[in-house]
Amino acid sequence: MNRILVTIAILSVISQAAEISVQEPPPRRLVGPLLRPFHIERRNVGPAQLTDSPRLEQLIRGGNLYLSVRDVIALALENNIDIAIQRYGPFLQQEVLRRAEGGAPLRNVGVNILPGPQSVSLAGVSVNAVGLSDTGAISSGAGIVTSIGTPPPSLDPNLFAGVSFAHQTTPLSVTALSLVPALITNTQAFQISYAQSFVTGTLAQLNFYGSHTSLNSPANVLNPFTQGTLELYVNQNLLQGWGAAVNNRYIRVAKNNLKVTDLQFQQQVVTTVSAVLNLYWDLVSFNDDVRIKQDALETAQKLFEDNQKQAELGTLPGIEVTRAAAQVSASKEDLLIAQTNVAQQEIVLKNALSRTGIASARMDEVHIVTLDTIMVPEKEDDLRPTPELVDYALAHRPEIEKTKINLESSKIGAIGTKNALLPNLSAFVDVSNNGLTGAANALNIIPGNVPDPAIVGGFGTLLGQIFQRHYPNYSAGFSLSIPFRNRAPQADYVADQLQLRQNELQLQRAMSQVRVEVRNVVIGLQQARARYETAVATRVLAEQTLEAEQNRFKFGESTPAAVIQAQRDLAGFQSSEVQAMANYTHAKIAFDQAIGRTLEVNGISVAEAQAGQVARPSAIPPAVQDGRTKQ
Repeated sequence: MNRILVTIAILSVISQAAEISVQEPPPRRLVGPLLRPFHIERRNVGPAQLTDSPRLEQLIRGGNLYLSVRDVIALALENNIDIAIQRYGPFLQQEVLRRAEGGAPLRNVGVNILPGPQSVSLAGVSVNAVGLSDTGAISSGAGIVTSIGTPPPSLDPNLFAGVSFAHQTTPLSVTALSLVPALITNTQAFQISYAQSFVTGTLAQLNFYGSHTSLNSPANVLNPFTQGTLELYVNQNLLQGWGAAVNNRYIRVAKNNLKVTDLQFQQQVVTTVSAVLNLYWDLVSFNDDVRIKQDALETAQKLFEDNQKQAELGTLPGIEVTRAAAQVSASKEDLLIAQTNVAQQEIVLKNALSRTGIASARMDEVHIVTLDTIMVPEKEDDLRPTPELVDYALAHRPEIEKTKINLESSKIGAIGTKNALLPNLSAFVDVSNNGLTGAANALNIIPGNVPDPAIVGGFGTLLGQIFQRHYPNYSAGFSLSIPFRNRAPQADYVADQLQLRQNELQLQRAMSQVRVEVRNVVIGLQQARARYETAVATRVLAEQTLEAEQNRFKFGESTPAAVIQAQRDLAGFQSSEVQAMANYTHAKIAFDQAIGRTLEVNGISVAEAQAGQVARPSAIPPAVQDGRTKQ
């Protein structure tokens, strides 16, 4: 019940969003409320939003796109295409529910979870190790399943109206009855029927038949005359198709699938946000690596210039100048590679945060400036015991909840195949009232052939006879159909039972996989911290080694080759430290994703994500132009 209320609340927020809209037709004047259940509703769906949110433009200043972690998350929720695609899921499933409430079979509207963008470098901790497989079928955690078995009745009422006109001339071989050689008949007939089926397996139908006939025969006492019949027909399925549990199973499965689409969207948000955060922190580490490579190049260049001066003075062999020049070339190559990583990473990140991506010349030219730095806590991560983390993950991972709902839907669908094994037994009751009225035959030539005054009159007399039940008819009965062998329903029933057992095993597998993932991310987080601490210690030792070699070189106790090697080692260890910091952020993101708290940690509102509008402002203050604040 709580999940349904949350879904309804989310849909109410979505309905107010401009990105996705389903517009109801304008009401018809005067008779609109009266005719609304009967006329064809042509609801219009607005076009897809292909432009970015205003937030992206507000973050561009002087050809640079300034991004904080908070802004990256907001831009992903507002502009990421993977999330935008999944945003249609609740709308699609709401229409499937609407279809099921009319008694129609379910439609498959599932969309797979998209894995999200990847960094140009995936060294270290894997960023895509978390998440159960998703194949697009509800039994495996996505999409929608359709059911077989006893077909539910159409639950939408049906109104039928028909009118016919006929002129008939019939030559007669015996004229004793009609007293004319050829009988000429003119008939105007009409019929109005209203039928309604119910989830109990009941069909109720109310029919009114009427006809107005004129003849050229003098034998009839009434000419022209009007006939009418009001009939109530009720049919009830007693075995196959009996009960609400069978006939409303599509509705219950559709409501379950509505909850699945909500979880599906949450899973896509978690996947995309995790991927975008990994992109951002990788870009931060790439920028740090560029600065390290620039410092290494400056140091190598200074050593080259110093060696060159000493060689000119004759105090240093020329080979040392060549070695220093080689180190400068190697440092330039390292810097070029680092700058290339930054440029490629910016392209990937811009494409993930914009619907047009680099198709826009403005977005293609801007340079991303990251505002946050990687901070590894000094203290050890205070992790709860692993069993508690596993229990938390099993309670909060959307994949587990989806699998449980799929299992419940499979059980509901099996009700239909089980019911289809029964014979088709139905009972019916038919009650009708008849009426006849008209005018005395002006062609009458038979003495005493005078009509009863009770049937002489117009349409009002006819209705009086019908509703006063002057001429009632009654009928009742039952029908029984027993198929021999019944192989198709038998096969469907066994197949559903096998799939149900299969789904139970899939749930068990999903839970086992979550347990494994939680333990792996805990180990990965601990390993990432240990690697970072080791990298820091190694970098400190490398700095001390370089400083010592430089001091020894000043006093002639070391060689330029030793200094160059120390410079290379320090640059490599500094890069390793930056990579270790990035790996720690990857491990932390994977940890949050594995235990199911990505949304909570990053302050993400599912309702805002569904609407594609994040309320929280940017961390960057608005620009000021001409003394006015630019919003």
